[in-house]
Amino acid sequence: MKARASVLFLRVWDALLCGVALSGLAFILVSGVAQTPALPSDLFFRHYWAHHIVRLGFFWAALALFILIVKILFWLLYRPAPPAAGLEAPTLTVIIPAYNEGAMVRKSIDSVAAADYPAGRLKIVVVDDGSKDDTWEYVSAAAKERPDLIVPVRFPRNSGKRAALAEGFSRADSEVVVTVDSDSAVDKDALLAIVGPMRDPKIGAVAGKVAVYNIHEGTIPRLLHVSYLLSFDFMRAIESVYGTVYCCPGALTALRMEAVRKVLPRWLGQKFLGLPCAIGEDRAMTNMILAAGYDAVYQKSAVVRTVVPTTYSKLCRMFIRWNRSYVREEFVYMSAVVWRRPLGPLAVSLAERLVANGRYPVQYLGLPLFLFWAEQKADVLRWLLASISLISLAYVLYCLSQESALDRKKNESFAFGLFYPFYAAFALFWIFPYALVTARKGSWMTR
Repeated sequence: MKARASVLFLRVWDALLCGVALSGLAFILVSGVAQTPALPSDLFFRHYWAHHIVRLGFFWAALALFILIVKILFWLLYRPAPPAAGLEAPTLTVIIPAYNEGAMVRKSIDSVAAADYPAGRLKIVVVDDGSKDDTWEYVSAAAKERPDLIVPVRFPRNSGKRAALAEGFSRADSEVVVTVDSDSAVDKDALLAIVGPMRDPKIGAVAGKVAVYNIHEGTIPRLLHVSYLLSFDFMRAIESVYGTVYCCPGALTALRMEAVRKVLPRWLGQKFLGLPCAIGEDRAMTNMILAAGYDAVYQKSAVVRTVVPTTYSKLCRMFIRWNRSYVREEFVYMSAVVWRRPLGPLAVSLAERLVANGRYPVQYLGLPLFLFWAEQKADVLRWLLASISLISLAYVLYCLSQESALDRKKNESFAFGLFYPFYAAFALFWIFPYALVTARKGSWMTR
């Protein structure tokens, strides 16, 4: 009875959100387009710095528009590789690092064990990284049921995710390793799909498609579903066309063991501003494999579903951790990795990263200009909301193009696609600057 009431409450709440979103969007667009405020001329005379910010903004916007057109063309060109078939599939070790994961680790193990893969060519290594809860009970129980398939490892104390993965790498005697997070479950055809691109010896890393496991546990998981479609699906498909996926996620990634062995010592010993790196191990591994001369691609047909935060505080902690590792690894990529890429990927990467990273100074330097402008023009906020609404429509169109009618009905992507740009603009605006000034910290925060 309680479960039914909870489901009913969520449906009513979601319906209310849909209604507010649609009516609010209509009002904002009509009122914003009806009167677009002109930039007050006296602002330039009183504050000369406004000239430079506006010019920077126009330059970035023009370049961003050109890059967006190129990205759309690349997205149209993207095709996932065919999955591996039968004995063509390479020998495979799946590594699942776990810490205080509880019952979810069993679901993760079972999903990998149940996935389609040729008998005798698959091994699963599960590393309990010194958990303080009942994680080891679930790991050992799964290993007892499938002793010929699962290799359980238990650390006496917490040593970090890199150490757990390194233990898995040391026990792998296969051509390919796949990492799966312990809070994630793979689809039945995910393993054969993720190793498909490995037919090409130039490919060292393959990123899987990350979806939301607990999508019906509230508003934030649904918002993240939209975010993942844009950042993980759309962007990685584009990056895959020029063989430079910047981050192959720990939730589901295939790595060529030959490439891993080349970079493993440097990856384990990585430091940033004098401190050992404890986060961002997936982006670091991707960077090092790209620097070693391999390509990194995206395999849309290899799907993993991961548990995401359900509260604002946990969401912020996750994004802060991601942004801290982004700051570190983006510096590494732009200073060392990109220059080792072939000419074509190098040129595309430089232009794309210039636009992607250029949005931060444009956003945060433009904030004082916006406040000065808003002081003189009361309708500026309405115009800003209308601009965000146009972005919302783009989000919705992409979500609708990527989901079946049944999925759209279940996930209500239309409403949440409208909401996410507003949520990101106002509720998550502070995260990147905070992560930038605290980038040296390596706390996991969500464990």
